[in-house]
Amino acid sequence: MGADTPQGGLSGNHGADTPFDLGDGFRRFADHVPLMMWRTDESGRSTYHNECWLQFTGRPLAEEIADGWRGGVHPDDFKRHAEIVEKAVESRLPFTVEFRLRRHDGAYRWLLDTGRPLEENGVFHGYLGSCFDITDRKNAEEHAEHALVEKETLLAEIYHRVRNNLQVMVSLIGLYGRAAPEACRGSFDALGQRVRAIALVQQHLHEAPHIASIDLRDYLHRLASGLGQLRRAGRIGVTVEGDGTSLVEPRTANALGMIVAEVVAECLDATTETVTCGISIRIDAPAGAPVRLSVISGAGEAAAAGREGVPKLGPRLIAAYAAQAEIAVCGTATEADPLHLQLPEVRADVAPTISPSLS
Repeated sequence: MGADTPQGGLSGNHGADTPFDLGDGFRRFADHVPLMMWRTDESGRSTYHNECWLQFTGRPLAEEIADGWRGGVHPDDFKRHAEIVEKAVESRLPFTVEFRLRRHDGAYRWLLDTGRPLEENGVFHGYLGSCFDITDRKNAEEHAEHALVEKETLLAEIYHRVRNNLQVMVSLIGLYGRAAPEACRGSFDALGQRVRAIALVQQHLHEAPHIASIDLRDYLHRLASGLGQLRRAGRIGVTVEGDGTSLVEPRTANALGMIVAEVVAECLDATTETVTCGISIRIDAPAGAPVRLSVISGAGEAAAAGREGVPKLGPRLIAAYAAQAEIAVCGTATEADPLHLQLPEVRADVAPTISPSLS
């Protein structure tokens, strides 16, 4: 039993038939309550357990009073339980604790134990408390923890497989590019860079502290830094600004990462090696409203044309990535026409219904 948040004790001026002396009236009441109840003296030793408690343990009252009932406490919980009880008695404060107690059939069950100090005219008389079986809840929590561990393990395995496959793809693209006619090599190079960007997006998703709920601002900051070094290092910078915070699911984070990577790729494809590119991302995440992002490429109108020999696929790829995550999208990522992205509003009882469009 552990002293949690201090509360007021049970106090007052009571007659003989009160919870303090456990008269016949209270005993009859307690024995009919479908809840395990107990009572201690000033030293914390048990003086009473109701009929529900005795049915649970399968032992007579004479074996439960004093410290007899402690024989049923799970060995792994015994020391912690005893220390908490001692502190509670010393402080004379309310307590709540979870521990395991052996049932009459030998099975250990988790109990939520709550006790409150009894005081009368300023005199401490011990504790009165109750226990509630929470085994089903504890089992559900344990199952959820195991499921999360299994999920993390599976995601790690998937990530490693995806990374290895992407590395093979980059190598193959490089081989074909070197063997291709000069006029086609730019396209192979652009394709290889995009595959590397995909691998970088997957890496940062895998490195997120909580894969099931990703901090959008932190994720884009980390990804932007990596994209800035992936190609033309030192001549491209990505900034992330805005108000509010937002947690997104992996599917949404993956799509946004690919969209940002594509904007970066388009910026680089549209400019020469000596040009410095800048990408600006602004996040608007007001409380209770859909998250919006605006992206502007520093390449300006040059990105609209593209370099000779390199196909202009950016708008189509961005639209496809957005559609996969039900992100509404419009714009061309220029100063005059920023790329606007609106994330789906996720609710517990309604699936996202925003349809993507490209103008």
